[in-house]
Amino acid sequence: MNEKMKHFSKPLLAVLLLGLAFACKQANEAEAADATSIEKTVAESTSSNAAVENKDSDRKFVRTADLKFKVKNVAKSTYAIENIVSRHGGFVTFTDLKSNISEKSETKISQDSTLETTHYTVDNTITFRVPNTQLDTVLKSMSKEVAFLDSRLIKADDVNLQLLSNKLEQKRLAVHQKRLEKGIDNKGKKLNDITNAEDKVLENDVNKDEAALRNLSLEDQVNFSTVTLYLYQRESIQQEMIANEKSINAYRPHIGLQVWDSLKTGWFMFEAIIAFVAQLWALILIVVFGIIAYRKYFTK
Repeated sequence: MNEKMKHFSKPLLAVLLLGLAFACKQANEAEAADATSIEKTVAESTSSNAAVENKDSDRKFVRTADLKFKVKNVAKSTYAIENIVSRHGGFVTFTDLKSNISEKSETKISQDSTLETTHYTVDNTITFRVPNTQLDTVLKSMSKEVAFLDSRLIKADDVNLQLLSNKLEQKRLAVHQKRLEKGIDNKGKKLNDITNAEDKVLENDVNKDEAALRNLSLEDQVNFSTVTLYLYQRESIQQEMIANEKSINAYRPHIGLQVWDSLKTGWFMFEAIIAFVAQLWALILIVVFGIIAYRKYFTK
């Protein structure tokens, strides 16, 4: 009977081990699927297809994005995001990484040691610009850093008509300037008339340049999207052991040394008195002779 049980127990044990391994594998695959699903959800929530231009479209959009989200480590996420922006042809225009202390306390551990405990939070505000065609890719690449998304605001302003208006203004100013210059060359005879016309040409040049700059600024905003991020993390605690500064009493000499120093100080004072009296020997001598003379000549 025992031999039969041993004979069947080995295959049964093998089946149980295979079943356990299969169950573990299924659990790991389920966890991986959940992690992938969460990462995909975060990526979809941070990315944006807002106002993506078609190749044949004449529309021009200025796209901006503002996001606030929680990360595990603000400093590490900042470096990761800066690298992502750089890889996709963008550049960082502003970053403000700082630690905010919310509470600080000191606990005396021993005579010469104190435990300093600091509660603080770390946050950072980042502003960067990326090519308009890379905005969605950059936002998706950043999704790995997001632990919790607080808010996402993405705007796409159609500036096609504004660009056209600036171009038409430039053309009108250019035509007007040519007419002014032609009038100065052909009809300008008096000095006052020429001066007024030249001032008008100069004003016209300024207006034309301003219109050109406005157009260039809009085209730059169209080509490069502006993104502002606010990153933060959970409150952290830092504990540091610091040395206590010794009290002045710790450096006082023992009583025997204090007595010896007092005796020496008294002796030095006695020496000083003798030296001072010695400096007055002439005056003392005069007083002595005066007393002798007084007793000798005036007491009778």
